[in-house]
Amino acid sequence: MIDLHTHILPACDDGSPDLATSIAMARMAVADGIRVMACTPHIMPGLYHNDGEGISRRTDALQAALDEAGVDLRLVTGADIHIVPDLAQKLTTGFAPTLAGTRYFLLEPPHHVLPPRFAEFVQKLISAGYTPILTHPERLTWMQAHYGILERVNAMGALLQITAGSVTGNFGASAQKLAERMLGEGRVDLFASDAHNLKGRPPVLSRAFAAVEASLGLAEANRMFVETPGRILANERVEPVGQTQSGRGSMQKRPSGLRRLLGNSMRHFLGDRRHEG
Repeated sequence: MIDLHTHILPACDDGSPDLATSIAMARMAVADGIRVMACTPHIMPGLYHNDGEGISRRTDALQAALDEAGVDLRLVTGADIHIVPDLAQKLTTGFAPTLAGTRYFLLEPPHHVLPPRFAEFVQKLISAGYTPILTHPERLTWMQAHYGILERVNAMGALLQITAGSVTGNFGASAQKLAERMLGEGRVDLFASDAHNLKGRPPVLSRAFAAVEASLGLAEANRMFVETPGRILANERVEPVGQTQSGRGSMQKRPSGLRRLLGNSMRHFLGDRRHEG
């Protein structure tokens, strides 16, 4: 599997606090079946002062440490980028890095407030030649009341990335319900761990993969956990799956059935356990 959203770089945001934790996270990811991981620390003015050059340097250093420790994990660069007015310029200069130097980048909106003219902002980024990957929309508290905004930016070309833990209930009932709705509509482009540590936010994708496979089939699970992330890293053109839903009508017509299947698979794979996120 390929994990394009993690906070594994040590001591640069609210993720891994030190190198030892980062190496342990990498070992956990490999044991879980992850072979490629993007290092995507926050870039948030006034709080996390990361930039492309620093992230690249830290990623190289962590890769060297993993190689020395015999951890078979390939790292690529990126960032979890928060909204700023001049984001297109920052992407162009490399201050805000895209994923592995491609056209794709992680865009994290505010969690609790819908940004003014958000759809227009996304359109400007797309017009500048970039493809935003909207991170964990199911966890945004304003998304339930403004779901039309999600549909609008998705139709524009923004990709949608769900956190694996949302499907397994780690982020509460609201996030799980919205994740299930998006899956039922055939709208999810990819999953990622958004890993921050070893326990509450670990680098684990296999549980969500198993649940999606059980409910939607192996082909859909592979698409979201392997194929689409791989195409992103290859800088291939990826159209939002929500724009091309032919063959997915049955999923759209049976959201309650999908919810039941996901619920059953959660109980099977997790023993009905719940974790705080």
